[in-house]
Amino acid sequence: QVQLAESGGGLVQAGGSLRLSCAASGETFRRYSVGWIRQAPGKEREFVAGVSWTDGSKYYAESVEGRFTISRNNAKDTVYLQMNSLKPEDTAIYYCAAKSDYAHLEVVGYYDLWGQGTQVTVSS
Repeated sequence: QVQLAESGGGLVQAGGSLRLSCAASGETFRRYSVGWIRQAPGKEREFVAGVSWTDGSKYYAESVEGRFTISRNNAKDTVYLQMNSLKPEDTAIYYCAAKSDYAHLEVVGYYDLWGQGTQVTVSS
C-alpha cells in the first residue's frame, strides 16, 4: 500500500511562497489521483488542489486559483504544491491525499490514503 509523506511547510510572511512536496513510498502512485487538502484551526478540512492520474487534469479551489499550482513527477513518485502570494488565511495543516479513481477530486471524503500533514503558517 502507498504511504504518503508531506514536507516543505513552515512559517512565511504574507506575500511569500512555499513549495510543499508529497512523496509516496511502498508502491508507485502514478495510478492514483492526488489532492492537497488543508485544515485551519477550528475548521473542517477543505479541498485545495488535485491532479488526476489519467490525463493530468488539475483542479483548484476558488480561494487559491491563480496563486497555487499542483504538479506531479511520476518518475519521482512525488506531487508538489507551489504556493505563491500567500495570505494569512492560508494558514493551516496541509495534507496530501490519494485515491485510485479520477472523479470528484474536490470531495475530501472520497480520498482513501492520507499523509500526516505539514503545518503552513502565514504571518501578516
